[in-house]
Amino acid sequence: MAFDAQRLLDWTFGEQRQSYDARDAIIYALGVGLPITPGESDDLDYLIEDRLTVLPSFAVTLATPGMWPKEPALEIVWEKVLHMAHAVTFHTALPPEAEVVSTARVTRIFDRGAEKGAVCYLERDVTDATDGTLYSTILQTVALRGEGGFGGDPLPRAARPVMPDRAPDHAETVVTSDRSALIYRLSGDLNPLHADYDAARRGGFDRPILHGLASYGTACAVILRAFCDGDPTRMKTLNLRFAGVVMPGDRLDFFSWKDGDRVLFEVRVGERVVIDQGVADLA
Repeated sequence: MAFDAQRLLDWTFGEQRQSYDARDAIIYALGVGLPITPGESDDLDYLIEDRLTVLPSFAVTLATPGMWPKEPALEIVWEKVLHMAHAVTFHTALPPEAEVVSTARVTRIFDRGAEKGAVCYLERDVTDATDGTLYSTILQTVALRGEGGFGGDPLPRAARPVMPDRAPDHAETVVTSDRSALIYRLSGDLNPLHADYDAARRGGFDRPILHGLASYGTACAVILRAFCDGDPTRMKTLNLRFAGVVMPGDRLDFFSWKDGDRVLFEVRVGERVVIDQGVADLA
């Protein structure tokens, strides 16, 4: 057998169901680097259960399809799978505890050629298992670097948000922990690429890399603190592209521009851009 794009399009992921509580939300907040401000600060609202504010981005970890690229029937070289971009619409703020359900679906697959691989879109809604409240709608863009050249449609060009040609309205530095990937994986992303050195080397890296969604969560926290007074109900969307690899221990420099009810942002490690096309829509 070999990679079959239609097989992936037809794949049934099944309904995923997950219960979480305050402890899970706190572990997630620790995994994305909170508290950013040391000592006594509002960051503790994300970390103390009796006054807990849940980061909206916590939704990306809930009721996921897991390490689906490792499914043998899909014939995907899972070590070469990378997360390219992530876009989430936040409909309702997450409570400190709930049971949620989600069903993933692959909606499009594009062919970038044998050298660059394939790209697929994975979509899902996260809803409350009890009353059907819609918490978030998630679109994940995934690079299947070992699966190109199957003759599919090319990846379309999308309009790119342009960062303003002026000084940022907010700049902030977050130094990731050397343990950040090992903490973040406790929120359910057990891809060995982020913990096991042999798996990282098979994927083309000399050591385990940080989860893209860990950086996504850090971006969520930075924007909430800087532009929303920490109120999760004010964040309506958070979209970005993973432009470069982040290693545990890297220093992330955030640069953000306010444009009405929208925040544009990018993130660098030194001179290297690691997150670009960042857009958050606020209420």
